[in-house]
Amino acid sequence: MSMSKIAASGLSLKPSRRARISGLALALSAGLVLSGCASGSDSSTDSAGGSSGDSCDFSSTYPSGAIEFIVPWAAGGGTDSVSRFVGLQLADRLETQVNVVNRDGGGGVIGHTAIANGKADGSVIGMTTVEITMMHWQGLTDLAYEDITPIAQVNSDPSGITVAADAPWETIEDLLDDARANPGDIVGSGTAIGGIWDLARAGMLLEAGMDVNDIRWVPSAGSAPALQELAAGGIDVTFASLAENATMIEAGEARPLAIMGEERDPNYPDVPTLKEVGIDFSMGSWRGVSGPAGMDEDIVAELECQVADIVASDEYVEFMTTAGFGVDGKDTAAFTEFIVNEDEAKGTIMEAAGLTG
Repeated sequence: MSMSKIAASGLSLKPSRRARISGLALALSAGLVLSGCASGSDSSTDSAGGSSGDSCDFSSTYPSGAIEFIVPWAAGGGTDSVSRFVGLQLADRLETQVNVVNRDGGGGVIGHTAIANGKADGSVIGMTTVEITMMHWQGLTDLAYEDITPIAQVNSDPSGITVAADAPWETIEDLLDDARANPGDIVGSGTAIGGIWDLARAGMLLEAGMDVNDIRWVPSAGSAPALQELAAGGIDVTFASLAENATMIEAGEARPLAIMGEERDPNYPDVPTLKEVGIDFSMGSWRGVSGPAGMDEDIVAELECQVADIVASDEYVEFMTTAGFGVDGKDTAAFTEFIVNEDEAKGTIMEAAGLTG
């Protein structure tokens, strides 16, 4: 994620925060870069194209009992469904009971806190989401990524920029030109103020050299009510993953103008990335398996390898594709580095946009 123009504003992370980030990055580089654990591409694969999991034998004593798999969001949602699929696969591969438990509330604070407060013996893990890099900046909690052990990323979904089918803008350039000429007239939504899709809007505008209020934000309870408002004409543009907007797009009621990914979405090959139109910015939601801080390296290696095998499997790819979710696997080292960078980027955007708590 390029933050060149945002950084040029002179904003920076608080020194104490930056020191914590640098310290954790060094510690994790030393302690969690696991030479033995293979990523999805390095693991042995079976004839179906997925990994066999037979090579995942890094801890002779793990697991010693049932595993609690915490989901920081409500049952029935996207994170819940992905977590239950991963949990079921882990139970089969580890030959133990995996209890998927929803601990929703507080904008993700309750569930992420439960993961961080679990025993560091691998008996408590969970599905962390992008909010772990946001909630402390919002002033919702002191909990941050330093309080967890990142194990493996399983998904990412970049933000899309979607307008109604009859909207006057044919391209993302048209939309931004109008916003520059008429600041505040165009209204966007997709989540609460300071939520991930609000940050996507703010980051895009800042990187384009615009004011964060050039596209005015109206909070909503999520992408679904925002889409209802788009259909009713109450707002002009939604910021959310294209998967969340798929029903309206496929019905011909909405049009995606751009996507905030590193490359185009294969489901929407005609939709350009922001980078293709000169805005070097990307942002989206993501999910990954994590545990409490201080986990034993062998247990982390075992879980990293097992999750990598799951993500590489045909069954997982089919499940995620059918659900409209992106498959994005990262091992412990890459996932840790990704979270460190995500946290710093989120803090920079939120400070620039006046969204810190």
